[in-house]
Amino acid sequence: MLSSTLLLSGLQSCMPDKTQPNGTLKYFDVSGYFKADTARLKKLNPQVDKTVIHNDVTERKAVYIPNWGQELNLFIQSDINRPAWKNSYTVLNTDSLIIYTAKTPDLRTVKIMIRKEKNKVKWILIFNHTKNLLYETREKLSYFPDSVYQIEKSQHVKLMGKNLYKIKGILKH
Repeated sequence: MLSSTLLLSGLQSCMPDKTQPNGTLKYFDVSGYFKADTARLKKLNPQVDKTVIHNDVTERKAVYIPNWGQELNLFIQSDINRPAWKNSYTVLNTDSLIIYTAKTPDLRTVKIMIRKEKNKVKWILIFNHTKNLLYETREKLSYFPDSVYQIEKSQHVKLMGKNLYKIKGILKH
């Protein structure tokens, strides 16, 4: 199970400063939100009913997550607050829902949907897509604070075929 998690986590890239010239963020701070929540979860240390599916092989265990930053790394890496991307997303903002949609297909993070209630995040959905000559990857990341997180990933690598991954963690209270 750990190897699947490491595989899905990917490598942390060097990230440029993501603030605008006036020091504010243009979009919701996905990275900051998940870094704060990983610190909170580390402190709470909840038991997690974790299911990992790779293709059709399923493994399920009750575990304690030793490194929430690593566990939720794909969420953290889906931050869209880079100066180069300041005009790369359309924004739909209502009282309870924020939707960011990429204007061009070359951006890794295609869409982020955030449901809020009284300024508190109720859920976050993130859709990522990467395609080049060697592979194509699609990710759907779902996060419901204090409840469940889910990572669904399909990856097609030329000459190696397709892999499907699904990680679901249900937090026990």
